[in-house]
Amino acid sequence: MVDEATRLGVRGWVRNRRDGTVEAQVEGTAEAVAALTRWAGQGPAGARVDNVEAVDGPTENAVAFESRATV
Repeated sequence: MVDEATRLGVRGWVRNRRDGTVEAQVEGTAEAVAALTRWAGQGPAGARVDNVEAVDGPTENAVAFESRATV
């Protein structure tokens, strides 16, 4: 996701969760966020994606997209 988000010009973060889910906070243009959300629906090679849920929330004014530690 970091590579795809960077390619799309999206800012924020992504992290794996111990329960097997992935959590991300994404900021950018509506078009870029929508494109990353579509990409997340398929995920990277070898991933199994059952569901993508997007909710609006506060922004963090991120300057890049980064991978964070598992929680």
